[in-house]
Amino acid sequence: MNAIAVSLTVSGCVFAGGVVGLVLHRIVPKPHMTKETQDVIRLGTGMLSVMASLVLGLLIATAKTSYDNADHDTRRYAAELILLNETLRDYGNAAAVPRALLRQYTAQALQDVWPTGDAAVVIENQESGALLERVREATRALNPVDAGQRWLQEQALQINVSLLRQRWLLIEQDNSSIRPIVIVILVSWIALIFASFGLNAPRNATVVVAFLVFSLAIGGSFFLILEMADPFLGAMKISSNAMVGALAHMQP
Repeated sequence: MNAIAVSLTVSGCVFAGGVVGLVLHRIVPKPHMTKETQDVIRLGTGMLSVMASLVLGLLIATAKTSYDNADHDTRRYAAELILLNETLRDYGNAAAVPRALLRQYTAQALQDVWPTGDAAVVIENQESGALLERVREATRALNPVDAGQRWLQEQALQINVSLLRQRWLLIEQDNSSIRPIVIVILVSWIALIFASFGLNAPRNATVVVAFLVFSLAIGGSFFLILEMADPFLGAMKISSNAMVGALAHMQP
C-alpha cells in the first residue's frame, strides 16, 4: 500500500464525515434534534471513540513491533555476515574463494535493499540467494588439514545455514502486517465520529478548518503506521549502516 495515498484518502474520508455532519445539522428536522436525541448520539459516539482508540493503538503497537523486529533482525544478519567472514579468514588462504563470494553477496544485498540512484528496491533477489548458496558450497568444498580447520569449517557451515534461514525471515517480514480491511473499518468508525461532531457543531469556517486539521492529523497517524509496517520501503526505511559496516569488515 502506498502510505501517502492511503493517508490522504483517510484524511479525505474523515473530513467528509465531518462535512456530512454539518450538512445533516441543517436538514434534520428540529424535533429530531432534542436534547435527549443528542445525548444518545453522544453516548454512541463515546463508545465508538473508545473502540476506535483501542484499534488504533493496536495498529500502532503492531506496526512498531514489526519495525523493531525487522531492524533487530537486519543488525543481527549483518553481525552474522561479519562472523562468517571472520571464521573464513581464520581458516586461512584456502578460504579465499568463499570469502570473495561472501563479500560479493553482501555488496549485492546492500544494493538490492538500499539501491543507489533511481533503482528499485528488490527484497527477494534470486541471484543474491544463489550467491549465498555458492558461499555454502565453496565452504563445504574446503579440505581441512587439521582439527582446527575442520572445526572452523563446521562453524562456517552452521553460520551459513543460519544466514540462509534469516534471509528468508527478512524476506517474509517485507509483507505488511496491517490488513486493508482493518484500516477500512477503523476509518469508517472515525468518519462516523466526525459526522456526529458535525451534527452538533455550529456551521462556521472555524469548525470546517478544525475538521480539516484534525483529519490531516489522523491521516498522518495512518501514514506512520503504514511506514512502520513496511520497514524496507518508504520514508522510515531501516538504516543501511549495519550492512555497510559488514561490507567494510570484509575488505581484503
